[in-house]
Amino acid sequence: MAAPSSSSQTINQRRWRKFKGMRRGYYSMIILLTAYIISFFLPLLVNNKALLISYEGDWYSPAGRDFLGSLPLVSAIAPSSFDPGEQYGEIGNKGEANYRELQQKWDEQGSENYIVMPLYPFSPNEDVGVAGNESFVEPFADDSNGSMRLFGTDDNGRDVLARMAYGFQVSMSFAILISILEYLIGIPIGAMMGYFGGKFDLLMQRFMEIWTALPFLFLIIIIVSFVNPTFALLVLLLVLFSWMGIAAQMRAQFYRERLRDYVAAAISIGVPTRSIILKHILPNTLVPIITFFPFALVGGISALVSLDYLGFGLPPPTPSWGQMINVGLSNITRYWLVVVPFSAMFITLTLVVFIGEGIREAFDPKVFSRLR
Repeated sequence: MAAPSSSSQTINQRRWRKFKGMRRGYYSMIILLTAYIISFFLPLLVNNKALLISYEGDWYSPAGRDFLGSLPLVSAIAPSSFDPGEQYGEIGNKGEANYRELQQKWDEQGSENYIVMPLYPFSPNEDVGVAGNESFVEPFADDSNGSMRLFGTDDNGRDVLARMAYGFQVSMSFAILISILEYLIGIPIGAMMGYFGGKFDLLMQRFMEIWTALPFLFLIIIIVSFVNPTFALLVLLLVLFSWMGIAAQMRAQFYRERLRDYVAAAISIGVPTRSIILKHILPNTLVPIITFFPFALVGGISALVSLDYLGFGLPPPTPSWGQMINVGLSNITRYWLVVVPFSAMFITLTLVVFIGEGIREAFDPKVFSRLR
């Protein structure tokens, strides 16, 4: 069946075709989206908890319970993933079982019990307190238990690859959530400022000027000194200061569009104000907002990394690229502690920028202009 001609396609279909033609942006989106989806399954792929245990005829899956506990809507009712060593025959061990050692022990004994570990059997937060973990193991070297550490370990014996992988999910989730919330706040406020104008527009402009002048970093330092920083708190603080750029952009777009003839015609035939804003003006103002979204993600990731590096971000031992960079620069001779997080951040931001370039090109009004 022949593909539809350009003249029979809608504007959005033509934009999508144009975006797919920008291979650098399209494949960057595929790579980044795939990596982000996989990151939600990290408890099943990168974890020191067993994926599957067969012990005396019973079956257990601590990693599966850990995965359920990581899901936002299920975590409150998910069962605990903590299993004491006594549960698997380690008499007197009331602490959590060391599944790597238990697997080795059963293999040496020729036991019928067995363990299936995740693809990479290390957790981002296990440190030198867990047997087998050592500080500053070099990349591709073996630790004391003979397990290879692909990207080495840090100063506390934590696996760098595991922390980098979980840090990717934290950074992306943080940036996406901030970008969505700042859009949800900035778009309606900017639309009302641009459409209604008058005193409301004047008061909001003065408010935004005063709010922008506040020293953001100092406020973060003050708040963190009184309250333990959490993921939700940092999102809230950053959204409070980041929505103003979107609002200013939307104000300018609405201010321009409300003077168009189609708006005057809609008003003259009695179209409600709500319909004029949502159905007529808003669709014509979203192009610059949509093209800006990937660059908002870059700002969100950079903001979290910066705060974590300065020590005002997520509390330890949360896996964070900023904290990893801080550790690396404090131990500059351990080259992998600097190269790995910087490389991960560079690749991620590069992919996001490529996506932004592709979206900007696809939504360029000159491409589909009839006057062109």
